[in-house]
Parts: sequence; structure tokens; C-alpha cells
Amino acid sequence: MASRAWRPGSYRWHIARPRDEAATLGRAVGTAPLVGQVLLNRGISAPRAARSFLDPKLTDLHDPSLLPGAVEAARRLVRAVRGREQIVLYGDYDVDGMTGVAVLYACLKMLGAEPDWYVPHRLDEGYGVNAEAVRKLAEAGADLLVTVDCGISAVEPLKQARSAGLDVIVTDHHLPGGELPPATAIVHPALEGGGYPCADLAGAGVAFKLAWQTAREACGETRVDEPMRKFLTEATCLTALGTIADVVPLTDENRAIAAHGLKGLTATDHPGLRALIDAAGLAGDRLDTYAVGFRLAPRLNACGRMGHARLALELLTRAEPERCREIAEYLNRQNAERQRVEQRITEQAVEQAVSLGLDDDSRRAIVLGSDNWHGGVVGIVASRLVERFGKPAVLVSLNGGDIAHGSARSIPDFHMRDALAACSEHLEGFGGHAMAGGVKIRPEKLDSFAEAFARHAAEKLTVEQLKAALPIDADVPLAALGYSAVDHLSKLAPFGQGNPRPVVAISGCEVVNPPRRIGRGGATAAMVLGQNGKTIRAVGFGMGDLADMLVGVNKVDVAGEPNINTFRGSSTVELKLRDVRWQR
Repeated sequence: MASRAWRPGSYRWHIARPRDEAATLGRAVGTAPLVGQVLLNRGISAPRAARSFLDPKLTDLHDPSLLPGAVEAARRLVRAVRGREQIVLYGDYDVDGMTGVAVLYACLKMLGAEPDWYVPHRLDEGYGVNAEAVRKLAEAGADLLVTVDCGISAVEPLKQARSAGLDVIVTDHHLPGGELPPATAIVHPALEGGGYPCADLAGAGVAFKLAWQTAREACGETRVDEPMRKFLTEATCLTALGTIADVVPLTDENRAIAAHGLKGLTATDHPGLRALIDAAGLAGDRLDTYAVGFRLAPRLNACGRMGHARLALELLTRAEPERCREIAEYLNRQNAERQRVEQRITEQAVEQAVSLGLDDDSRRAIVLGSDNWHGGVVGIVASRLVERFGKPAVLVSLNGGDIAHGSARSIPDFHMRDALAACSEHLEGFGGHAMAGGVKIRPEKLDSFAEAFARHAAEKLTVEQLKAALPIDADVPLAALGYSAVDHLSKLAPFGQGNPRPVVAISGCEVVNPPRRIGRGGATAAMVLGQNGKTIRAVGFGMGDLADMLVGVNKVDVAGEPNINTFRGSSTVELKLRDVRWQR
């Protein structure tokens, strides 16, 4: 998710306590005390763990046999391959699900199988395994159904699958709702009692580990043969794409997968990924989590949001190079259309929220609906409202039917699934987790749900909690941001959930050169700050108004992300501003 729209006083600064052992840890791994402080903030205190974090390797991955259900599932898959059974991979329509399907599909093809795949239509079928799809797959001759990034809560549909003669393997990472589905094996990193070391694996990560274990089973030993080893190494590109897109914590083996996969993506010869990268204008670029999360993933997701995800999955599985180029260009057009629709709906939703007074601090939540909102993008727009207003938001697409669908997004101090449960008498169905959810609602119940949701938010949230928490790794003097220290901070990448970009606070900075507006529409502020003879250029995206606000202000406290900016062959330390405080 992008940063919240900035305005003065919109953040609560949470500065980590300084740690005496930061310098010792930094020396032990050959880096600056500031990097040692950030490592300690991430829960890393041992030099060996710090070295591993700064230089993640595929050898950091846990043995796939430790993943609950993986051994049983791999044995069943190998038996199906050797028995020439028809295997169908049933994936979710998001990037995590699609990349997970692509990894397992390629693995099974290498083992000699001819697997098929199925992905549901977001609007017509909804999330997860549905009974009608299961019936059609059984009638078409499927023998073994393997869910990817879904299925853990599909108890009834998978009971029907078993009744229809389908054997089932479930691979998922979402938490179950209670009863587990009937299956030959459930491959899941976070089931109670499972004890897997990395409970935060994404769906693609689970699929990757199952592919690894299946390869071992097929080879009859712990090590796999050279062609399969090469495939698994290259499959980290797809796995990293799903892992980063699903915003799981980039720690433990997720970090190793993301780091290695990002390196491989730049030079990948996978025809679908190559076409996607080229169509996004990223050919030759060094890809990072931003490029994946905001350039590649949205193109894959756009297909499912605006229509059906099957073309995106075709791109990642069986399309020939020329077909890949055609699909990638189509995804570009779909993404552009998604952006246009998203912008239009966002403008309408913001206008509606303001007209209803939902932007006032006395209103702690936003619930809106419209007949003209595309159901595939209301989740993104709900996120935009959270960024704009700092409040939980639920957006509902009233599509003229008996049941409308909506998406919900939250803030850290407000558990969305619990909130939906508290208002469930007004809903036909709901699901989700702490930060996001989905609802099914009768259109005539929208007003009563909005009132109940607003009451619940008023009980749970204070005005202060509507200010976003800004975690800050250290309060440092400007002199601490030397070139070497900031360059070493970059070694903490890949950044993402669980490992955000380091943020520092600098108190009592002199405004050497007042802010001036730069960029399109003057929306960005640029200024020079100084302290004890040292200066730094600071840039605030979306902070153009600082040019007016800081007139006559001589000293400020700032929080921002230190980085190395390279322009025309010259590299300097720069500060990307996150917040600015001052007194007149």
C-alpha cells in the first residue's frame, strides 16, 4: 500500500529506543552502528543471523519435508504422474495464486505429466473453490484436484469434490475458519501444531516448497537431478513475484526467496515473465520490490480485476513467446483501463465521503456504495480512501442484483474481520483478516450496516488512533548519515512487509534553502537542511504545500528515508521525507 496522503500532524512518531549494542553488532558484521540499530529493531541480534540477513542465500531455505503435508502431497503427485492421472491445479485469481500454479504446472510438466489448471472468475464465481467448478472439472475427467493459494476454508465444495470421485490436495497459507476440508494432504505452513519455522510463507512459496519436495520424491533421494535443480532455482523468480505481491513479511525464507528471485528476474528467460517485463518498460532495469509490487503485479492482477485471469495464467504457463507478447500487451491495456476506472471511482468516492461529512474526525469509519462502481477495483479504491482519510473504509459495488459485493481495508489499530463480525447481522457473508476483508450484502441493508459499522468504529478508535503510526528506527544527528552508512542501509533490501525501508528522525535541522515546489503540478517539495555544518537535500513527495507552510520557519524536525541518489554519474546522500514538524 502507498503511504498515507501527507498533512501536518497526520503521524504519530514511534522512535525505537537506542540500543547500546548497535555499534557492537555493526562492527561484528562490518557495517555502521546505524545499520546495527536497524537490525536490532528487526529482531536480529546475533552476528550470524545479521550476516544471513544482509546476504540471504537459497541455502537459508528450510527443508521442504518440514512443511506440514508436503511429503504426503508429493507422494500423491508422483503417483498421479506415473499413473497418468489427470491433475488439475485450481488457483486463486491474484498474483500469488497464479505464480503458485505456474510453479507447480512447470514442475509437473518436467516430470512427464500433462496437468491442466483452472482459475475462477472474480466477479461471477468469487474467491476460492466453488462447487459448480468442481462439478464441471469432475465431469471433464479430472482425477486429482490441487488447490493453490485457496481451499483451506472450502469445506463443502471439497466434500462435493470427494463425492464426485476427485482426490484432493490443498495447498494454502490463509488461516482456516475451523473445520478443515477433506483432503489426502493439506500443505500449509501455519496449521496449529505444524511447527513449520516460517509460518508466513505466501501461497506461491507453499507451491514452490511442494514442487521441491515432489522433485525429490520423483528422484528417489534428497537431492534432485541437475535439470530439476536448475528449474527450482529459476522458479524463485515466479515465487518471488507472488511473495512480494501478496505483501507477506519479507523475513526468514521469504527474504531468501525474494532476494534471489529478484536477481533472477532481471535476466530471466521465462517467456511470460520476459514479455511482462518488456511490456512494463522495465527491460534492462534492476528490479526491486517496488518494480514488482507497482509495475509487474498490477498488470497481472488487472486481467482478473477487469475480466478473467485466465489470460494472465496462460502467460505464466503454456503460452509460446509470440503469444506471450500479445498477452503482455493486452495486460498493459487492461491495466491502463483499470487505472482509469480506479481514478474515476476514487474521485467519486472521495466526493461522496466529503459530502456526507465522513472526513470529519468525529466520524471514525467510511462506508460507501454505488451502482456505478466496478466490483474488481473497489478494494483498491478502499485502500485509497484509507490513505486519504486515515480511517477504515468499506466500498460496495451495488450492481443491481439481490446480493452486492464489497471490499474493506483497515488501519493498524482496527481489526477489520472482528469489526465485520460485530456487524454481521446486516451482512449475507463476510471474511478477511486484521487489515482487509470482503462482504456480501443486500443493497437495502447498506445503510443499516454503515450505521452499525460507524458505531463499532467509534467504540474502538480514538481521534489519536486515526493518525498513522510512523515507526522510526533511530533519532540521529545529520552527521550520522554519511555516504558509507547510507550505502550499507541499502544492503537491508529487499524491503517490504516486516522489513520496511529504514526511517530516521533528525531533530533541530536548519532550513538552509527553503522548500520549493518541483515535479508535476508542484506536488513535490525539495529543500536543503543543515546541522552543525553538514547539509543534506530533502525531497518530500506529495508535500508541495511545504513551500507555503515553512515561510519564515528556520528550524524543523524531520523523519525520512536516507538513500543514495545517483544523477548524471554523481551519487549523493538524500533524504526522502516522511514527515516534518516545526514551531513558529
